[in-house]
Amino acid sequence: MTEKMKVAFVCVHNSCRSQMAEAIAKIIASESFEAYSAGTEIKDGINPDAVTVIKELYNVDMNLSQKPKLISDIPSVDVVITMGCNVNCPFVPCKYREDWGLEDPTGKDRREFIRTARIIEEKILDLIRRLKNGSIVFK
Repeated sequence: MTEKMKVAFVCVHNSCRSQMAEAIAKIIASESFEAYSAGTEIKDGINPDAVTVIKELYNVDMNLSQKPKLISDIPSVDVVITMGCNVNCPFVPCKYREDWGLEDPTGKDRREFIRTARIIEEKILDLIRRLKNGSIVFK
């Protein structure tokens, strides 16, 4: 049996966008790849607004299923997706890397968190399609 591809969603603090991406990917992409999230620094917990929105939209409590992690806490991965750090995005060795350029919704209203979750969902579905049809070239 072939081992599933591993995808890491990475940002600096691993407290909001990358955590949302991990949660959503585990729901909609589990047949296609294993999902992880991590950062170079970690906060004490996941952004409470992100937790609330993911619970409302996907019925997943990230406080129970996930925790902030450092890059060193996750296994070696095939694909790295950076969230759009607006600073130096963390480096993680991989076969393929792309940046989704997502604006951090932290400090904004609920609508921005919902919008971010929906964009992440669309991007994950697109990533699944591209992985399946071979349009992603691994190095």
